[in-house]
Order: sequence, then C-alpha cells, then structure tokens
Amino acid sequence: MPHEKKPPDVLAVALDPAALIAEVAGADAGSLPVGPTALEPLTQWVGARVRRSLEGVLLLQDVQDALGRLQAAGVLAAVLPELDATLGLATEGGRRHKDVWLHTTQVVAQCPVRPLVRWAALLHDIGKVHTREFGVDGKVTFRRHAEVGAGVFLDRIAPRLAFSPAQARALHHLIVHHQRAGQYDPGWQDSAVRRFGREMGVSLPDLLDLSRADVTSRIPGRRAEALGLIDELARRLETLAALDARVPPLPPGLGNAIMERFELAPGPRIGRLRQELLQAIDAGGLEPRQPVDYYLGYLARIGVSPD
Repeated sequence: MPHEKKPPDVLAVALDPAALIAEVAGADAGSLPVGPTALEPLTQWVGARVRRSLEGVLLLQDVQDALGRLQAAGVLAAVLPELDATLGLATEGGRRHKDVWLHTTQVVAQCPVRPLVRWAALLHDIGKVHTREFGVDGKVTFRRHAEVGAGVFLDRIAPRLAFSPAQARALHHLIVHHQRAGQYDPGWQDSAVRRFGREMGVSLPDLLDLSRADVTSRIPGRRAEALGLIDELARRLETLAALDARVPPLPPGLGNAIMERFELAPGPRIGRLRQELLQAIDAGGLEPRQPVDYYLGYLARIGVSPD
C-alpha cells in the first residue's frame, strides 16, 4: 500500500488538536505560514484525515481561538474556502456581530461538544456568502441562505472531506433546518408541534441545541426570550410525545373498522388510509384520539371506494 502523503509539519501542527494546544496556542498567528506556496501541499491532502483533524479542533474547549488561528494561517482557505469567505461578510446592520465569521465561531463555541452539532454550527451560515442582498433602506438580508448553504455543503464540502453518506445526510438536514426552531411561536397548535417533531426526526436533539447556540444577540433580554421560546418548544414536544406514547392519535381497531365499512381487503391500502388520517391530524384538519366513527366519517367525506 503506498504511503499516504503528509502535509508540511507546521500545517500538521495547525490541524492536529493536541499539537495545536502544545505548539500553536502560544504562538503568534503571524508565525504560521500563509499564501499559496506554503499551503499548496495541503490541497492534495484533503479527505477523511483532514476531516478528522478539523473535527478534533472543533471539539477543543477554546474552539474560537483555535478556529481563528487556522483562519489566520490560511488553512481554512485551503480546505474550507466556503467558510473562509464569510470573514468580513457583514450581518444585518452590523449590530450583532462584526461579520458572519465571528458569529459562526461564537455559535460553534456555544454548542455542546458533540461532533455532528459542531460541524453543523461551523457550516450553518455558509449560504450567506451567496444570498446577501441590500434593501433600499440599507438593510441586509440573506433569503434562503439555509437551503443554499446546505446545497453547497452537499455538493462541494461533503465529497471533499469524505463525509460518509449518513453523515452528509444528517449535516445537510441540520443546516437546511437550522432556523426552524427559532421560528416557533407559542400560538402553534399541537398538530404543528407534532409535525415539526416528526419532520426533524432523529435530528431533533441536535437541531434544538444548534438553535440555542445560534442565539447570539447582545440586545438586553433578546437572548433570554429566544432561548425561552426554544425551551418551551422542547417541553411541548416532550409532553406530546409522552401523551402519544400512552394514547396513540388513532383509536385501536380502526383498521378493521375501515375494512368493514368500505368493504376493503387487508393490505397496504389500509396502512395508507391510516397515514392519510395521521397527516390530517398533523395538519390540524382532524382531532386526535376521537371515536372510530369520527375517522370513518372523514374517510367517507373524502371518498373511499372498494378495491
């Protein structure tokens, strides 16, 4: 097996978390190499090994300082140019942060020390580079930056850093939905809360933690209010999940009642009709935990014919 080509020692130091602490943390950023000549070998070293090294940096306690040193050394420009491009990109009105890069490093630092959620924090705003617009009033907007950024990650970064398909899907999901929990309103019906939880699926805990970390406002009371709403959403999700585990939304025996009422044979169609009822409950068109006849009446109104 051919030997794996290694980067120059100083770049290995910059990408290795243990070495970063021991040898770089006390060094001046200006002592690290910059420019295309020094970094050219690094561009040939991308892949799983670089991803693992960067992940080690993401899990450091002083992750903001570590990321700042990697950026200053030009390492991020070489392996994550999409992220490096956020440096100096002004946020709305410049009131919260000097730029998107500083906001990003703060979000990473505020996240729990778990690889997936910290990767999502690192990449959640890369779409802002491509979506910044200035209104007539000078207001800066980044419409659809979550979707654009998720696409950039999936098309460019995931293959470059050799994320597995499962990792790529999970990160794409977190990036594209990172604003969803922050859009919660106490006026949401239970059906909307259930639908949100179902759409987030197994990513829900990471998404909620990412949403909390993404709250970086310095306006008095704004941060506490936003975090309070996310916590309220989490409590409602937990309460509804516990309720649904004890008493499912649809009554027992409904499948047999559907077959008898509409003269249907057992088979996948019964499951599809039950799924339609669950979707109607999620959409707020039906109430959960009602008598069987309530749901049979709904199916009759929408039209169910025998096979």
